[in-house]
Amino acid sequence: MPSDLPEHIDDNLFPEMIKIEGGSFMMGSEKVLNEQPVHEVHVPDFYLGKYPVTVKPYLEFVQEMGTHYLEWLEEGNQYNIYTGDDSYYKSLEAVLLEEDHPIVGISWEDAVAYCKWLSEKTRKEYRLPSEAEWEYAARGGRWSNGYTYSGSNKLKEVGWYDKNSHEETKAVGLKLPNELGLYDMSGNVEEWCADHWHKNYEGAPTDGSAWIKGGEKDRRVVRGGSWGSDDLYCRVSFRFWDIASYRDFNIGFRLARY
Repeated sequence: MPSDLPEHIDDNLFPEMIKIEGGSFMMGSEKVLNEQPVHEVHVPDFYLGKYPVTVKPYLEFVQEMGTHYLEWLEEGNQYNIYTGDDSYYKSLEAVLLEEDHPIVGISWEDAVAYCKWLSEKTRKEYRLPSEAEWEYAARGGRWSNGYTYSGSNKLKEVGWYDKNSHEETKAVGLKLPNELGLYDMSGNVEEWCADHWHKNYEGAPTDGSAWIKGGEKDRRVVRGGSWGSDDLYCRVSFRFWDIASYRDFNIGFRLARY
């Protein structure tokens, strides 16, 4: 196991970050066309959130900045869980405001704005992870055991998905961590990455950086699967996309920094 202990910034608000020691790994898989070709990537050291960003710090951001409101709480919004006429989020109403659950209904643009806010408050440069960083960490980095899911070949041990989630998010950190001490990398919520969407890995960077040349810049990569996903979507190599401005009750995010 890695010797670095988690870094504490502020337990009441800011994320607990784990240092990910850099290394090389084979990214992708032969299972799905958009996960090909399998290619070697060299990832430098970086920090990654031990958990996805949770409700409490995100609401602190909204209250302080007065922007990037959650549509399921915004006054007058059709998705408001109390006053809206659209039931999209209402199935999650009981857990949406649980402080230790991952925040959902977050667009890529919202997540980037949160990173900027936190960076200004802490004078540390928080950001979204690159897709390569995300997969390297999910696989366990230099301590990888080659699992299908992040930390196990049995998804129920490490993740909340459609077979065990009771159709809702769960508090972070309840399942087993992976080899690096990261939780909820498979299941619970999908997580935004920095990269533009590309239909496969032809021409992908090999230095661990975000792939933000070419591709579809209005579509951004999401990783990890969610409480509503089947086991296929929770594999460490699975990749998909959403529109950068799109919000979904399956999607949250995790912080990274150098």
